[in-house]
Amino acid sequence: MQKYIEKAQRIMDEVQKAVIGKDFIIEKVLTAILAKGHILIEDIPGVGKTTMALAFSKALDLEYHRMQFTPDVLPSDVVGFYAYKPGSGRKEYEPGSIMCNLFLADEINRTSSKTQSALLEAMEEGGVTIDSITKKLPSPFIVIATQNPIGSVGTQMLPESQLDRFMVRLCMGYPDIKSEVEMLKGRHRKEPLKEVNCVVSAEELIEMQQMAQEVFIHDAIYQYMARIIGKTREHELISLGVSPRGTIALANMAKAQAFLKGRSYVIPDDVTEVFPDVAAHRILLKPKARVGQITVEEIIEDIIRQVAQPRLVSR
Repeated sequence: MQKYIEKAQRIMDEVQKAVIGKDFIIEKVLTAILAKGHILIEDIPGVGKTTMALAFSKALDLEYHRMQFTPDVLPSDVVGFYAYKPGSGRKEYEPGSIMCNLFLADEINRTSSKTQSALLEAMEEGGVTIDSITKKLPSPFIVIATQNPIGSVGTQMLPESQLDRFMVRLCMGYPDIKSEVEMLKGRHRKEPLKEVNCVVSAEELIEMQQMAQEVFIHDAIYQYMARIIGKTREHELISLGVSPRGTIALANMAKAQAFLKGRSYVIPDDVTEVFPDVAAHRILLKPKARVGQITVEEIIEDIIRQVAQPRLVSR
C-alpha cells in the first residue's frame, strides 16, 4: 500500500508542474479519480481546467479526448454511430469522442439537453448503446466536465439527474499573486505540460482504485454519513436533499481520502473534508434561502456543525 501512496503523491507533484497554486483542487480531483467518480468543474474560462485534465492524462498514462460542447454538437458526436460500409456490405461502428480513458467535456452546459443526456449511460454504466448494441468503454473511464457559472450567456443548466452522476463539483478560482507570477515565469521558459511525466500505468491506476475501495469504514462512520445526508433532506431551507447515489459517493470519496492520507480506515474528518464537494451540486435551495442570500456552502457548514462526530476508540 505504501508504494501506491507514494505514487499518488508523485502524481500530484507532476500535475503541479502544469497547474500552479491549486494543490488542494489537484488532490480533490485525484481523490475522485481513485473513488472511480466523475468530476464537474464549475468555473470561468481560462483558469486552467483543460490544462489540469491534460496533466492528469499524462501523469496517469491515459488516452485523452476533449470535446468542446456547443449547441450544434449531436449525441452521435459523443457516443458514436453505425455507418454502412460499401466494402464490407455491413454496418460498422464509428467511435465517438467518448471512447477513451479520460474524457474532457468542455463547457457542457453550452450544448442541448439531448446531447447532455448522451453522457448519462456512459457515466453510470461504463458503456454506450447505439442501435440496441452496447459498446463497453475502456477501463478506467473518467469524465471531467466543465461548465460556466449559471447566468452566462448561451448556457443551459444541467438537469438534476445528470448533476447527480458527478461524484464531486469543484471550483478552481483565480490564482493568488505569487502563483500567477510563478506561472508567468514558467511559461516564459518552457511549456509546463511537456514537463509532466507518466507516474503510473492504467493498470496500476485500476489497482489503486481497488485498494481505495477496500478501505475500512466502521459502522459508526456509516451512521454519521447517513445522519449528515439525512439533514440535507429535512433542512428547512432545502427543497431537494442529497440522493442515495450521493450517499454512496460520499462513502467512496471518504475511502479514497483516507487512502491518500495513508490510512486503511476512514475517520470522521475524512467525511467532513469531502462532504461539501459531494453534496453542494446535489442540493436545491428553497426560494426563502435565495431571498435571504444564504448559500449552499453556508448550509452545508451548518449541517456539519449540527451533527456530532462519532468518537472512535482504538483498542
